[in-house]
Amino acid sequence: MNANTKPSTPGAQRTDGPAVRIGALVPLTRPGWVEAGRHLLAGLELAVHEVNEAGGIAGRPLELLVRDTAADPGRAEAAVDELAGLGVAAVAGEYHSVVARAAATRADALGLPFLCSSAVLDTLTGQPTERVARLAPAQSHGWRTYADFLLGAGHRRIAVAADPSVYWASGTRILRDRLAPRGATVTELDMRTLTPAAVCEELLARRATALLLLVGHPEPAVPVVRAVRRDRRLADLLIGAPAGQPEFAEWAALLGEDGAGIPFLRYLPERLGPHGERVGTALRERLGEAPSFVAFEGYDTIAVLAEALRSHGTDDRARTAEAWPHVVVDGTRGQIRFSRVPGIGVWQWAWPPVRIADRDPAHPDRFRVLHSG
Repeated sequence: MNANTKPSTPGAQRTDGPAVRIGALVPLTRPGWVEAGRHLLAGLELAVHEVNEAGGIAGRPLELLVRDTAADPGRAEAAVDELAGLGVAAVAGEYHSVVARAAATRADALGLPFLCSSAVLDTLTGQPTERVARLAPAQSHGWRTYADFLLGAGHRRIAVAADPSVYWASGTRILRDRLAPRGATVTELDMRTLTPAAVCEELLARRATALLLLVGHPEPAVPVVRAVRRDRRLADLLIGAPAGQPEFAEWAALLGEDGAGIPFLRYLPERLGPHGERVGTALRERLGEAPSFVAFEGYDTIAVLAEALRSHGTDDRARTAEAWPHVVVDGTRGQIRFSRVPGIGVWQWAWPPVRIADRDPAHPDRFRVLHSG
């Protein structure tokens, strides 16, 4: 058995027949965002467990074949090739957008259904496809909401501390396109050349009122936050993290009070319904901490795939892919159905809940909702 392969989840004793295999792509080692991967996998595994407890798919157990992408597109492509050869009915998962794009493109070329759990890059595939669907909101939708939040809070001089990446470049472009027509400026600070101290000087020179962290976590995001928080000249500056870094416990553990009051995109409703509350409790038990929205995305991924496999069969990948426009699932965060959205070449849930939230400075272990999209 491959070292990255997990055995079928407990609960399969209530089912018989050959397992229905699902490939799962998850970042579990650096430089991948390991905490996000751990939450995503917890959601996937919990849902597989519950499907099997309920009798599986037409009496057959679901089996999750997990592959660690480590945020490497090439590794993800190789994993898709391997999983296709192992006879999986579909591939699911992934958190990092550039990695998900590589996996989706490869799965499409192989005729393998792919359900993207958590990556948001608008162009998941180079051309429109019927085989790929996505649960997370497209980046253009969420980041426009973030831009509207900035405008509503009175920010017109915005700096972005950016690493080189297709994902970060896309985010910067979305922000600028939304903000510039409304009289706001977006200035890019190249983190390949600037130290955290130099970032502070640039912010002062440009009279920025907000700094957005379009960078990796924990490096260089954490040192930049510390530097800005400790510079009294920048006491009134808003720090923002649209990509969601403050969602995770590691952020709070590393930054403490410095990590509070930093708005980010959160794909959860303001209050979960009974189903979401039940799943949230089970996820907390698995994780030993509060589940992030990424854990709920993982759970909903399997719920959708299970319904697609029940309704369209388990042994014909083309028929499974045909299920996307017909699937309707009561997910943890609302009713899930897929449609075609202009500019998005895959089947898209339009839209999951989108909130701007932060960690409450008075209670950094609690979240506040600042804006709803």
